[in-house]
Amino acid sequence: MKAVVLAAGEGVRMRPLTMTRSKHMIPLAGKPLLGHILDALRPSGFRDVLVVVGYKSELVRSYFGDGSALGLHIEYVVQRKPSGTAEATGLVEGFVGDDDFLMVYGDLLITRSAVSSVLDGYRRFGSPLLSVVPVEHPERYGVVKVEDGLVKDLIEKPRGGETASNTINAGIYVFNSEIFRLARRTPISPRKELELTDTIKLLLEAGERIAAQPVDPNDWFEIGRPWDLLEANRRVLLGMRLKVRGTVEEGAQLRGAVGLAEDARIRSGAYVEGPTIIDSGSDIGPNCYVRPYTSIGRNVRIGNACEIKNSLIMNGTHIAHLSYVGDSVIGEDCNFGAGTITANLRLDEKTIKVLIKDELVDSERTKLGVIMGDQVKTAINVNFMPGVKVGPNSWIGPNMTVTRDVPRGSFVLERREVERHRVSV
Repeated sequence: MKAVVLAAGEGVRMRPLTMTRSKHMIPLAGKPLLGHILDALRPSGFRDVLVVVGYKSELVRSYFGDGSALGLHIEYVVQRKPSGTAEATGLVEGFVGDDDFLMVYGDLLITRSAVSSVLDGYRRFGSPLLSVVPVEHPERYGVVKVEDGLVKDLIEKPRGGETASNTINAGIYVFNSEIFRLARRTPISPRKELELTDTIKLLLEAGERIAAQPVDPNDWFEIGRPWDLLEANRRVLLGMRLKVRGTVEEGAQLRGAVGLAEDARIRSGAYVEGPTIIDSGSDIGPNCYVRPYTSIGRNVRIGNACEIKNSLIMNGTHIAHLSYVGDSVIGEDCNFGAGTITANLRLDEKTIKVLIKDELVDSERTKLGVIMGDQVKTAINVNFMPGVKVGPNSWIGPNMTVTRDVPRGSFVLERREVERHRVSV
């Protein structure tokens, strides 16, 4: 059986991180999200994989190539316009032919156990098959009505309090070739897209029996908003076997599971708690504190007397001395001036709201710092308030307190009255 991964979308809700990469290429513990999906497929025997790409497709191709480094054979097909998942499904017909195939959405963090459970269901029921998972807020997803192990109906994002079930579509499928005929008949949805859920409804209307295969919630997590990366990163780190291969200077202390690449260094006086991963070329300390669930990318510099907590720090970023980064996602090649602080807790300790697509969304997190794009620079003594997003290629001037989102390419300075003195010589 062949596998298909749908990875064509940008991930608008994940901005500013997706202004320079697709959401499928956002790193978790040193590996893109798409890489974790491929790792979950391989143990179940998949070798031939088609990735449907679109936005920033060149980054996907250059990173994964033909898949040989992963023990896979990867092919690509381009969805040139983001016209929906039903259209993307139709594009894979030439790859799978008349055979049954497994398909997974590219914004999911899944484990090998999730894939194997879907294949177990396929061996019992055959295709088509739809995976389901229970969640706390089913109104945010496509709810699935299941009876006797079969799908009876799909309700896309029902109103809160009107959900008949907390079981949702988990986004892992096994289809046969009939899906392609119905994908071509799928009508445009109210969101102006050709949606796979509507194609599945056509299957039901045609009298097709569709199996519903449960997936353990611990083996599945959807990444749809920036703060979801913190939970995804936590899950990845907990599932890794971390080893210290780099240099740990005398006087540094490591507690718990810490992964340190061969040419990375932890300087004297640093205290690092795991699970934490520090990638190649990175230099930590001296006298800093790295707390659990932190992923530090390649060639990152964490200076003297800094504290990093539950955060993702991407490649090439420098965080100068006396800085604090908590519950944050920091993009590539950022440069923090001394004393840069990311506040991650409201004074009233209420949950933190974030502006997503012009709508204020409750993150349901009481601790959330800054979401920062690539190549952001801060001067000395800059403060970011909880839940602020900063677009790539922005500069923040000295002594600024950033209380609202910063658009891409901004130069933020404090307004001051400047007194000019005439000097006699």
